[in-house]
Amino acid sequence: MINELINMNGYGIYVWSSFIFTFSCFAGLYLIIKSQLEKEQNKFRLKYSDLDVAKSETIKRQSTYREILAFTNISKI
Repeated sequence: MINELINMNGYGIYVWSSFIFTFSCFAGLYLIIKSQLEKEQNKFRLKYSDLDVAKSETIKRQSTYREILAFTNISKI
C-alpha cells in the first residue's frame, strides 16, 4: 500500500521530486524575504530610535511613518 503511494505507477519519482523542488524553492524564498525584512527593520530602528521629542513628533505626523505603523503593533517612537 505504501509502496504504491510512493511509486505511483512509475510516476512517483517525478511527482515527489517536483514536491521537493517546490518546497525547497518556497523555503528559500521565505528565508530570503525574512532576512531582507530584518535588515530593513534594523535600518529603521537605527534611524529613528534615538530622536528627541520634537523630531519624534514631526515624524509621527508624516504619512510614511503612519503607513509603516499600520503593519506593526509596536512603536518605539
